[in-house]
Amino acid sequence: MAGPVKKLYKRNRSPGDVIFDTANVLLLVLLAVITLYPFLNTLVVSLNDANDSIQGGLYLWPRAFSWDNYHYVFKEATIFHATLISILRTVIGTVVTVFCSAMVAYTISRPEFVLRKFVTIMFVLTMYLNGGLIPNYLLIRDLHMIGSFWVYVVPGIIGVFNMIVIRSFIEGLPEGIIESARMDGAGDFRTFMRIVLPLSLPALATVALFTGVFQWNSWFDVFLYNSQDVNLSTLQYELMKLLANSNSNSSMTSADAFANSANASANFVTPTSIRATMTIVASLPMIIVYPFLQKYFVKGMTLGGVKG
Repeated sequence: MAGPVKKLYKRNRSPGDVIFDTANVLLLVLLAVITLYPFLNTLVVSLNDANDSIQGGLYLWPRAFSWDNYHYVFKEATIFHATLISILRTVIGTVVTVFCSAMVAYTISRPEFVLRKFVTIMFVLTMYLNGGLIPNYLLIRDLHMIGSFWVYVVPGIIGVFNMIVIRSFIEGLPEGIIESARMDGAGDFRTFMRIVLPLSLPALATVALFTGVFQWNSWFDVFLYNSQDVNLSTLQYELMKLLANSNSNSSMTSADAFANSANASANFVTPTSIRATMTIVASLPMIIVYPFLQKYFVKGMTLGGVKG
């Protein structure tokens, strides 16, 4: 049946349909190129010899392939321990934030909770009003979390935007499922754990992706609270320091570096090459994780935004 249907479809297409489909394909290809090219060019610069990169003209393939940029980044002994801390804060912070945000979202989604509107407004106000950097620092100091790993987890334990996404999704679930669990004797926590959480997987995956990216990319809190403790430093903070060092050590201009490239050492790097390498190193874990969460992410964003 596929053959006759395909022939009938082709026969019924007008010249306007062909032009429209062709224009759509060209537009999508153009958008794909615009979207992917910056990242691909960054990858090319990171894999190209830094001396050669100064000349410019790099597009889709390394002109002088080299691992020197990555050797320079990973030669620091603290990088690997910082990567472990980044992984731990991303995993622990994401799990704790998603679970706690989901519990709050379930609570304020229940119509029998008489203060649900008031509590929701109080949470939403925190998105627009902030005490500022100094009060936040004083609060963290008074909580004795400076110099502690938990400073990466506790301050963001409830994300208001994440909570709203999950609440909207929970409100879209059939009420009969929750009522049937209540009739079977399940309490609120058991209903939440056994019924609501499994059904809210798309919204939870969406929030987990948001939170995971934030935790992985965050470095400013390390600078504020744990900059003196190397054992609590994260990958992003170490890469930031590495880039700052490469900028301060780069005393020659690009023209001078190119003129002296013949006498430069094999491990010569530039701030541009280090920046490109850092971008790839920092982005790669999220790029690997995203395909596994993509279907839940799309579904969660679609269904979670039905209700406000």
